[in-house]
Amino acid sequence: MTVSLNAAEAAALAAVDEAALGRTLLELLAVPSVTGSAAESELQHMLARHFQRLDLETDLWSMDLQELRADPDYPGAEVPRDEAWGLVGSTRDGGDGPVLALQGHVDVVPPGDRARWVGDPFVPRVTGDIVHGRGACDMKAGLAAVLAAMTAIRSSGVRLRGRLAAHFVVSEEDGGLGAFGTLRRGHTADACVIAEPTGGALMTANAGALTFRIEVPGQATHGSTRYAGVSALDAYLPLHHALARLEATRNADPHPLMAAYPVPYPLSVGTVHAGDWASSVPDLLVAEGRLGVRLDEDTACARKELEDCIARACADDPWLRAHPATVTWPGGQFASGRMPDGHPLAAQVGRAHADITGGRPPGEQGAPYGSDLRLYAGHGIPTLQYGPGEVRWAHGPQEQVCLADVLTVTRALILASLRIVGTR
Repeated sequence: MTVSLNAAEAAALAAVDEAALGRTLLELLAVPSVTGSAAESELQHMLARHFQRLDLETDLWSMDLQELRADPDYPGAEVPRDEAWGLVGSTRDGGDGPVLALQGHVDVVPPGDRARWVGDPFVPRVTGDIVHGRGACDMKAGLAAVLAAMTAIRSSGVRLRGRLAAHFVVSEEDGGLGAFGTLRRGHTADACVIAEPTGGALMTANAGALTFRIEVPGQATHGSTRYAGVSALDAYLPLHHALARLEATRNADPHPLMAAYPVPYPLSVGTVHAGDWASSVPDLLVAEGRLGVRLDEDTACARKELEDCIARACADDPWLRAHPATVTWPGGQFASGRMPDGHPLAAQVGRAHADITGGRPPGEQGAPYGSDLRLYAGHGIPTLQYGPGEVRWAHGPQEQVCLADVLTVTRALILASLRIVGTR
């Protein structure tokens, strides 16, 4: 299929430096920017230097954590953190045109069992067209694509009618503090594309995820007289079955954007801790997990459904009726979010992807995980996710991304950016 490009589009695409794109990705992967670590801040400062070399208007600031945590809309956190840096780079040569934000998070999850990796997870490996390493997919490939797109547009000399901004944020993996602080800083846009790994699809919505903790009491005694006590582990079992029934009920009629997933809104118990001595009957069990939030569902209603589920299960059990379990909500609190129906952003990004690949525009769907999309959408900014990589590789010891996919997304972001922001 022949695609007709205007002079500005052709010039910007011709300015893409494929070798530099690969080098940038490897450079980003070599920084072990685990969420909450000092390396997270190190990477923000390194990226700020990239912005300055591009002569972008650069805002690098230390976030006031105390102020943000006191905000009633604070999105929560999973890890301790004593600093957080925000970073926004914007083109200077804008007129009265729209503002487009290209967003990505710099933090990655811990590598887990390093014995399951081939080599050091923070020393990137290249095999053919595939780059391996923690963060390769989620989402340093997306960061590299945004940087490469911004670089090509700047070096091509194209003059923009509006403004193009890169929002690089911390703390996405554990709640969204970075995006929350960036928006509170006053950095806004008319539209936003988040370069999360989408496998070529357009994610125009994301389900939410609320971290919960259930504490189940027991009655301790010596293990040899267990019949004289009550095991908190045994007491928890009917609650676990009740949670499974709740998950089935909440997934009975999913939104069309989520219908392709076997379980659109998973309810998962991730950790269970009970007891402190092998020969004692445990008097406390603590279970923590995540509750999937349905599209457009109020988070307070979602929490109440789980709390009511636990309360009913306790009322049906002789021990728990007198010693009920308690539910609290620590950690990350991801609401759902989605782009307004019919907004042109999806068509604009989809057309750009099709023009680069010579295929059809990708379809729209929702993501079953929480992301920064809901914070931008909640701020009134139409937002979608489109970026390189398959999410199935994220967070695992085989994390990888295909360089050809990173290049495709880079080029599509260039076309979409120029068409949305406009040229002069």
